Amino acid sequence: MRNTLRFIALVLVFFVSACNTSQERKQDTNRRAIEIVAPKAMYEVLKEQPNAQLIDVRTDQEFGVSHLKNSQNICVTADDFEEKVASLNKNEPVYVYCKKGGRSARAAKVLRKLGFTKIYDLEGGITAWDKDQLETVQ
Repeated sequence: MRNTLRFIALVLVFFVSACNTSQERKQDTNRRAIEIVAPKAMYEVLKEQPNAQLIDVRTDQEFGVSHLKNSQNICVTADDFEEKVASLNKNEPVYVYCKKGGRSARAAKVLRKLGFTKIYDLEGGITAWDKDQLETVQ
């Protein structure tokens, strides 16, 4: 009886640690799928890759005031956000930004859920980009 209880306890410990390891791997993969990028680093990447998938997730009105060169506007709060981003290439990097970082973080999570593998989120949004005096389009 005592050996049976020990065996059951050992099996439970093994099962719980296997589940935790699997969960930790999943969380690590999710963290790597979305990378926060400083404005100057993103500027350099976009300068080298002018055709990168660059998404401004703010409203049409905000986009009209100023935006990053070569970006396309797909508002994360619009009902058709998922439908519109579905046309993007999930296997190519996608760069997202908003005003300060909140909406782009939300958009990045949606993109990850939809199967995008490389997502880069502009740290501090276009506000930080402007603070670093990087180029925008009016």
